[in-house]
Amino acid sequence: MQKKEIDADLVELCPVRSVVARFTGKWAILVLLVIDQQEVVRFSELSRAIPDISTRVLSSTLRTLEADDLICRKSYPVIPPRVEYSLSPLGKELIPKIKDLTDWASRNLPSIKEHRAQFDQQRTELVE
Repeated sequence: MQKKEIDADLVELCPVRSVVARFTGKWAILVLLVIDQQEVVRFSELSRAIPDISTRVLSSTLRTLEADDLICRKSYPVIPPRVEYSLSPLGKELIPKIKDLTDWASRNLPSIKEHRAQFDQQRTELVE
């Protein structure tokens, strides 16, 4: 295969980035894992489970995940309003892949941290 053919194949894969980027943002994976763990969860429960996330960012993340059909949102006509989130079938299909990735990250975190430190040290030595 020639270089131009390889580049064309890679470019064809670019649309996949738009899908992957939506659930690999800073908070989306964590939100999906919390919903998976609790099966059905309310906004306030998510907010307590992930205390570092702002209300605005959590709302935005939930809207994105719902738009991509990774979660389901169920609203109840009560006062005060009650909304529950759960994984959609597509979201449930994604969870094992996320768990594989997080397992890999956990296993390799010490090595990655060590390499980062070595890399930073080498860069510092070059600057000095």
